[in-house]
Amino acid sequence: MSYETILFEQSEDKVATITINRPQALNAFNRTMCEEFRDVWERIRVDEGINAVVLRASGARAFCTGVDVRDRSGGSVMMYDSLWAQVDPGEWLGPKQNRLWKPIITAVHGMCCGGAFYWINESDIVICSEEATFFDPHVTYGQVAALEPIGATYMMPLQHVLRMVLLGNDERISAQTALRIALVTEVTPAESLHARAHELAALVAAKPPAATQGSIRAIWESLDVSRTASLHMALKYCLVGNPVGRAEVDRDKLMGQAKQFHIL
Repeated sequence: MSYETILFEQSEDKVATITINRPQALNAFNRTMCEEFRDVWERIRVDEGINAVVLRASGARAFCTGVDVRDRSGGSVMMYDSLWAQVDPGEWLGPKQNRLWKPIITAVHGMCCGGAFYWINESDIVICSEEATFFDPHVTYGQVAALEPIGATYMMPLQHVLRMVLLGNDERISAQTALRIALVTEVTPAESLHARAHELAALVAAKPPAATQGSIRAIWESLDVSRTASLHMALKYCLVGNPVGRAEVDRDKLMGQAKQFHIL
């Protein structure tokens, strides 16, 4: 299937790459993109030939600047005109909200703001280029900042989320600050950003998918319940997933690697 607002490709190392592809609009999302992401997440979820995903963006200026307020050609990103039928765009854009438990490695460059956090907040590994900046412009334009920053509180300390929200367009989080506050885990030169993201995804994709997906699901779903309940729930995932994950491991290869690096 071809898409209008994103590019999709698969490689032999079981990595799928999604490229947000509206550089003329600073990769802002419209309704069409919301619909295409919901479709591509489902496509990836059921494809056993995909073990990990790289999410990136085209163009030089921005990863994504949130919703495209100028483009309503396909309808509202809230999906429906009725007040009580409207939905958060994150329900279509976010991989976890679409029950995708395959690892998401997101590579950010340029501006990353507002609705772009729908993806950042549900990624498993986020890296960025040296010139990347993060901010939330909602309050600057008189809009309540709620959905994206609440999601961001699970990725970065509350005081930094509040500072980002309240200062709006007047301050941007640099790549180095993003690394310091754990919004990203790695900063790379711009020219090597996409290659590094694919390298990380390939390393993850080579591991037993039952183990990686079970781990991701257990950890993310633990955020919705108490500590005790999450530990009880996690045990079930181990009991279900470990027998399958072990069967997917090449034991002889792992033993050889362990001896090579003097692990044993």
